[in-house]
Amino acid sequence: MSKKYQLPAFLDGIVSQEKYLRWLSRKAVAHRRSDAKRKKAGSLSTLESYKMAIHAAVIKSGGHCFYTGEFMEWDKISTYDNALSAATGILYKRAFARLPSVDHLNPETNDAFVICSWQANDSKNDMNHEDFISFCKKIIAKHEQN
Repeated sequence: MSKKYQLPAFLDGIVSQEKYLRWLSRKAVAHRRSDAKRKKAGSLSTLESYKMAIHAAVIKSGGHCFYTGEFMEWDKISTYDNALSAATGILYKRAFARLPSVDHLNPETNDAFVICSWQANDSKNDMNHEDFISFCKKIIAKHEQN
């Protein structure tokens, strides 16, 4: 059992150490592969450096979405079923809106991660942090007028 990536206290009783380690490993592999494919600049190069950076972001999050502050549904990590999603459509995906995901603060680099809900990450897409916040402010301003 890894002592390096201990289950954060806020996840105790929500997910097991094994499930957390599986999620952490899968996220590190996926981000490293994606960053290499996109040739992103940054200080991360090894799988271990990705795991360390993502784990640090998890700890820093306290379990909450970086963008909304909501506590995420950590019990849903590693439960998404692609086949069921394809069969049931958008309603299935909506049930995973608060699923924790890993986001690059800046899509041009690979060394600053935050943990946020899948919904926030999906909305942010390829914007950097500043552009996303600016975009959200425009939406709020528009709807406060009405």
